[in-house]
Amino acid sequence: MIDVEFFSSPIGLGHVTRDIAVAKNFEKISTKFVTGNGAAQFLKNFSFPFHDVYNPPSFKVKNGSLTNSAKWLWNYYQYYKDCKRISEKLLIADKPNIVVSDEDFASLSVAQQKNIPTILITDILETKFTSGLASFIEKKMNKAMQKIIKNCRSVIVPEVGKNTENLNYVGPIVRQTKSSRDELRKKFSFDKKTILVSVGGTDAGIFLIQKVLEIQPKLTDCEIVFVSGPSINKKLNGVRNLGFVNNLHELIYASDVLVSLAGKSTIDEAKEYGTPGIFIPIKGHFEQEDNAKEEGFVFEDIYRLDQLILDRLEKRVSPIHSDGAQKASNIIKDLLLEIHPSNH
Repeated sequence: MIDVEFFSSPIGLGHVTRDIAVAKNFEKISTKFVTGNGAAQFLKNFSFPFHDVYNPPSFKVKNGSLTNSAKWLWNYYQYYKDCKRISEKLLIADKPNIVVSDEDFASLSVAQQKNIPTILITDILETKFTSGLASFIEKKMNKAMQKIIKNCRSVIVPEVGKNTENLNYVGPIVRQTKSSRDELRKKFSFDKKTILVSVGGTDAGIFLIQKVLEIQPKLTDCEIVFVSGPSINKKLNGVRNLGFVNNLHELIYASDVLVSLAGKSTIDEAKEYGTPGIFIPIKGHFEQEDNAKEEGFVFEDIYRLDQLILDRLEKRVSPIHSDGAQKASNIIKDLLLEIHPSNH
């Protein structure tokens, strides 16, 4: 039996990174993770035990645009059914006291059927991927999702907001560093103005890498550092590519400008550390488009990327410190105490 089992969506790395930030605040609480793909690779850098069992469908992205979202939704539904089967076996074997899901609704559905207390971490309360007939199916999926959300003991939303019913707004959940910015710049040998290009845990951001390589000659007296992640194997000749890292938050802090896809966790880390960011969404990906819009960007900004970078090179912004990870861990600890008051 374990205290807390995290089911972290393996679509990108943002889910597992924020879950680790939460779990690092636990003391004497046994914790295990369930995920897959790049997120499982990422967990190898930490001491948490984990199951590498999920294999989600890939987004098909062409020239920066999401293609065939209806087919992706169908594949996602099949994946959801697979995850229900997988999570059922793991819940029987691991016997967790609490299931914490970061946007993995299959594990929530199974855990709730088994009367295991559930907590959801999410910044999406409904999806908007499709139109036409496929949107009818998506609406049905959203309706099922709403029921699961309602049955959670707590829903942790990593945004600023007012708590209502079982929704708890804790602010951004980000990883912390003990190093100063100067120490990190020295550690990473960032001697010039540094532009960090990060494309997340999937291969969907290759278009952004290609665009930065195209405009590189215009970015003189700067160093461009790429973090291509676990899913892009393309060789980047003549540039510094760090590949797959487990300390992106520190690289963001040490950089002068961040160029990234519009994933929430990366945006939150840039804000936490006061690094100006340019966030280009995958066109047609509703979540990324919403995130980018909130920061003042749209997909078409990719066509003026060089100017946006040069404008921001001298504009360090004020850090927005949050303690979302601590607040989230407290919610989980309080529920654990409620269930087993004598053990904790």
